[in-house]
Amino acid sequence: MMKPYLKVKGRHVYGKFLLKGLMMAMFFPISLSAQTNKGSKETKNSTDIPGVVKGKLTNIYGEPLFGVNIRSKTGETVVSSDNKGEYSLMIDSGEVAIFSLKGYLTQEVSISGNKLNLVFTESEKPQLSVYRLYDTQKKATSILSTESVYTRDLISSPVTAINNALTGRMSGLTTLQSTGIPGLDAAEFSLRGQNPTILINGVPRDVSSIDPEEIESVTVLKDALATAMLGLRGSGGAIMITTKKGEVGKQKIAFTAQTGLQTPIRLPKTLDAFNYATLYNEALNNDGKPAIYTPADLEAYRTGSDPMGHPNVDWYKEVMRNNAPFTRYNLSTSGGGNNARYFVAVDYLDQQGLLKTSDKNTYNTNSDFKRYIVRTNIDVDLNKNLTLNLNLFGRIENGNAPGTSFIGAFGGRTVNLGINTIFNALATTPNSAYPLFNPDGSLGGNKDFQNNVYGLSTQAGYTLSYMREMSADLSLKRTMDDLVKGLWIKGLVTFNTNLSEATSRGKTFAVYQGTNGPSGITYQRFGTDGTISAGNSANTNQYKNFYSEFSAGYDRSFGDHHVHALASANVQNISIYSDLPLTYNTLAGTLSYDYKEKYLAEVAMSYSGLNRYPDGKSYGLFPAVGLGWNIAKEGFIADHVKWLNTLKLRSTYGRTGNANVGYFVYNQYFADGAGYYFGPGSGTFVYSVGDQTLANPNVTWEKADKFNLGVDVGLFNDKLTLTAEYYNNKFFDLMQTRGKSTSIIGNTYPLENIGTTRYKGIDLTASYRNHVNNFNYFLSGNVTSNNKIIEYQDEVFREYDWMKRTGQRTDQTFGYLANGFYQNAADIANSPKTVGYIPIPGDLKYKDLNNDGIINQFDVTGLKNNKPMIYYGLSFGFDYKGFDFSALLQGAANRTVYMGGPTQWEFQNEGKGQAFEQHLNRWTPETAATATYPRLSIGANPNNQMTSSFWLRSGNYMRLKNLEVGYSLPQRLAAKVKLASIRVFANGMNLYTFSDSKDYDPETFGVSYPAQRIVNAGITIKL
Repeated sequence: MMKPYLKVKGRHVYGKFLLKGLMMAMFFPISLSAQTNKGSKETKNSTDIPGVVKGKLTNIYGEPLFGVNIRSKTGETVVSSDNKGEYSLMIDSGEVAIFSLKGYLTQEVSISGNKLNLVFTESEKPQLSVYRLYDTQKKATSILSTESVYTRDLISSPVTAINNALTGRMSGLTTLQSTGIPGLDAAEFSLRGQNPTILINGVPRDVSSIDPEEIESVTVLKDALATAMLGLRGSGGAIMITTKKGEVGKQKIAFTAQTGLQTPIRLPKTLDAFNYATLYNEALNNDGKPAIYTPADLEAYRTGSDPMGHPNVDWYKEVMRNNAPFTRYNLSTSGGGNNARYFVAVDYLDQQGLLKTSDKNTYNTNSDFKRYIVRTNIDVDLNKNLTLNLNLFGRIENGNAPGTSFIGAFGGRTVNLGINTIFNALATTPNSAYPLFNPDGSLGGNKDFQNNVYGLSTQAGYTLSYMREMSADLSLKRTMDDLVKGLWIKGLVTFNTNLSEATSRGKTFAVYQGTNGPSGITYQRFGTDGTISAGNSANTNQYKNFYSEFSAGYDRSFGDHHVHALASANVQNISIYSDLPLTYNTLAGTLSYDYKEKYLAEVAMSYSGLNRYPDGKSYGLFPAVGLGWNIAKEGFIADHVKWLNTLKLRSTYGRTGNANVGYFVYNQYFADGAGYYFGPGSGTFVYSVGDQTLANPNVTWEKADKFNLGVDVGLFNDKLTLTAEYYNNKFFDLMQTRGKSTSIIGNTYPLENIGTTRYKGIDLTASYRNHVNNFNYFLSGNVTSNNKIIEYQDEVFREYDWMKRTGQRTDQTFGYLANGFYQNAADIANSPKTVGYIPIPGDLKYKDLNNDGIINQFDVTGLKNNKPMIYYGLSFGFDYKGFDFSALLQGAANRTVYMGGPTQWEFQNEGKGQAFEQHLNRWTPETAATATYPRLSIGANPNNQMTSSFWLRSGNYMRLKNLEVGYSLPQRLAAKVKLASIRVFANGMNLYTFSDSKDYDPETFGVSYPAQRIVNAGITIKL
């Protein structure tokens, strides 16, 4: 077999790109194209050399790929393509050549002939550097605790909020989705147990409603060294969202259209009218009261023979649709030349709600959400040393909801949350309460139920919500190599504003109770049929954010020594509605050093202040330091253990701050109190003046001392990578109200810097990427453990240790320890007595912790264990001959949820409430040995419904969070219609949940709008 060697013909030709277009209006993509100046002609061999294959390697846009590694599958010598994408390899016909380049799918091709041109498809961009505050850093020299996820993973999830696409993707980051309301379904973030600061392109601003296609990466900053420069906003860690920029090259256009269906993951399982009435009679009997449903009533409910007098309405089925559409369109273009680069994207999203509408209405009453986004990022080289960057962002959101008006702020927007009223009614209205419609078509109802659920949804008018947001970032960066090599300076100003409002156009409606009589059906009306009100707008949320920054950096190598330094000064002014501005001022800097990328050190600090603290006490210093050692770079490893690429030990420690302060709480405020009449006759009315919450002149910021220890491992040319981290973070000076207080002063105590908690745990990540022939595959996973314990809380005197909050987890639930059911009178007589309640068989009994024979407040204890919470994610996938597949499993362990309330307890609301399937397995004398629910009763039961361990349920689960299947047409077929690529795909979110209970969703449960399962399909076209 002949040995492979590299033989490149002709001179290198470097293309010069010229700017050909002008940027058009924001709502239409930029039309800039770049073309290559014709240089000297390339020389070609006129004859083919036997045993030598040559060709050109390009991406789907026809651009040459430089640095592609090519080798024979049976050989060891590696050759590379030149800057024109050309290569020459000596290899026998019939042998297999392997072509690989980071960021592209590896290809294996059996050689036949002397010419072979290949087109490469992107897989994932090389991660040679990591994002950090204000700049990037070479991955090999970073000792920060960071983790990133990139575009390909983000766009595989059909979501409205980027929060939901991050679930299970990175260690340390956990999410909780508590509602599925369209447009408001963004999951809540938690980073190592804290609320992180959100930064968009380096600027602190919270924008979760952003389309994934415009995002290049999302990076979490977890340790003190990574966030020290944030000053008073560093304790919770940070999430940095970096949007895409244009690159030198021909114009690229991408269009994605996708549509899908949303269905509820789980809904409460209500009882039909027959079972409801049967259990209701039983509950009355348990309470010593006579039954209200006769055998004839029960038979009518069972057979459905009297739908008006004995209705059986499945309210979820009648009010909700089986599914709701989800649609998104995204159009983007990018490119540029040596002097200017651009990225422009427009995005449209339409997410419809699950409620049915009425054809009788001329307006929409569903809970719908529409969003329009435009993003423009432009970089212009004003000269060889000076670069201008302009980022523009605009977003408009239009929401619609039923007229049940409950206007409030949610996620920084003014919205109508009345949809929650409807879902509460769906869960709590018995199937037998009233008919949906009467025989004459009127809405059913009665004196106890005067709000027909269908009427609330379709006959109560509607509410419109509107939000618009605009932001502009302008920066100038100058390299100072003409003065000092490696030095640069940068100025940045940004402005961000949004306005949200809601307009309620509600109306009243009447319900009617029909009664059969000798002359037919007569109706009694409850309420009135009104008309749509003109409505008014509530501009209850206006937000303005002005941010300015000046920074300077220095990056230079001196032989084997490398130094990186950065200094920054920034001011941020935030105005929210009528509040006085919130102003942050921060001076920050960092200095890092490495020797041969082997010995690593860094120090960072900030001096940060906020105008909500007293004068002279508003600034603090926040330092951090870190050390690292890449053992794999040592000669005794590098020269002998070739399969070990990275073995980096690193550790950081620092202090961070958190400005958890109210509205100028160091001042004492007074307000009008009760009034009195003074003087003769009717007198003069004069208001009194009373002081409000006591001032806290010593208020200061919360603090955290954070320790992080990590190891990074790369094996087999980084095909296998591993990262393990241990963190131990002490949060102190936490704002709390002192427990040892007295009401004798006649006022409310302020929040003070009292509390201390400790968060510690382990983050683990692992990833393996490889290929078998043309089958490229990957497997990656992450695990996070987080233990959060209160070390000190100024609490009231508690007689027993088990009652104390100190030493417990921060999310502890306190209540009684359930100890089964009382089985009979003898069991009750031999058990501790419950203060204020006389139990009967079937009631819950509780443990007497202090053994005094009485169940009272001294037997209340923490119900959850203090074991760490576990969160994990596992993703895997492959690409093969145009087919691609990816899946994400995500879950939690050692998690408990409290399941009390109207969807767990029977016959609430003074006996007018619903009952559910779990109540079929209630305690009776016949089911005493197998019952899983206490004996039934009407209304609130002061014993059985006390907070206790009985109502704690497992919150452990594993979801098939995301799955995507796609197929890309062969490039030669796409080229025939002048396209770079065509890909069709199908994906889904929340497809299946494995959990201990099938009665509730482990994240979104109770009477809230349910979380959605989304099945989606689409097409992406690139040209």
